[in-house]
Amino acid sequence: MTHRPLPTSSEPPVFTVTRLNSAVRMILEQDLGLVWLTGELSNLAMPSSGHWYFSLKDLSAQVRCAMFKGNNRRVVFRPQDGMQVLVQARVSLYEPRGDYQLIIESMQPAGDGVLALRFDELKRRLGAEGLFDESRKRPLPREPRAVGLITSATGAALHDMLTVLKRRAPDLPVIIYPTQVQGSAAISQIVAAIANANRRAEVDVLIVGRGGGSLEDLWCFNEEAVARAIAHSTIPIISAVGHEVDVTISDFAADLRAPTPSAAAELVAPDNQARAQRLAHIKQRLIQGITRLQTAARHRAELLQKRLDHQDPKRRLQQQSQHLDELASRLQQLLRQRLHQGERRLPAASKRSGLWPCRRSSR
Repeated sequence: MTHRPLPTSSEPPVFTVTRLNSAVRMILEQDLGLVWLTGELSNLAMPSSGHWYFSLKDLSAQVRCAMFKGNNRRVVFRPQDGMQVLVQARVSLYEPRGDYQLIIESMQPAGDGVLALRFDELKRRLGAEGLFDESRKRPLPREPRAVGLITSATGAALHDMLTVLKRRAPDLPVIIYPTQVQGSAAISQIVAAIANANRRAEVDVLIVGRGGGSLEDLWCFNEEAVARAIAHSTIPIISAVGHEVDVTISDFAADLRAPTPSAAAELVAPDNQARAQRLAHIKQRLIQGITRLQTAARHRAELLQKRLDHQDPKRRLQQQSQHLDELASRLQQLLRQRLHQGERRLPAASKRSGLWPCRRSSR
């Protein structure tokens, strides 16, 4: 009977099947991590456990998948065989059978899902570049001389913006730079319109946008070329794309995001009535301020005049000269009074002393 010799230390280790499958699973999960994958659903099973099991396939291959109930509860649509989906998954191995499989973390329909993936990747890349930094944002002019609108010449968004601008500031000039706002041709047209507005330098602020639509309809505002044109514009730009719930790359690149085109028009157009009230208030404050300044200046002038009158030598000499004149007048008056009194007392005194002359009698 022959015996197989035991392996020496120089020979490779002998794996059990369990150990091999475990090692392969760890290698797959650690080296590949999370991946994005698009494909067609096939052989979908939803047992009572709440977990989902299915295959993803394309024209040439397929892979088994499992999506546990903790993750599939977040899926907002009802998956069905034949549906194209976009999934995020961990590459793994089902050890008991040695089956290579994907553990699905998230799932969404493939159309919007692919666009959402492109959106996230571009947002991350441009954000890391600093294109969305707040330090790049420019303030909007308080009183714009003219407003530029980059949008469709036939869209409802243009009508809405013009209505708001006419109501709030009918004397504000508006220049329209018409472009397509949907489809691949819109990308180059929007970029060219922004460049044209900057070259002509005839407006102080630009509104770039359109009305609502699907993610695919709004996609031209998620293109890198449009985002860079907005970020590099020397004229401040408001991004006003879709409805309030819609968010585009243009919103991050612009100096300000408005939830709707109408809201953007509200932001750039000063309200004439409010402006008139503000000017009236400012006028009243100016009048009150000037009145206070005049009163304070007059009071200070009076104080200075009093101090000047008190300290001026010429004025003091004039006052003293006037006082001497008054004293001299009073002295002369007193002397006249004394002389008059003396003249009145002189006859009586002469008579008492016998010095009063007697009249000669005529014979």
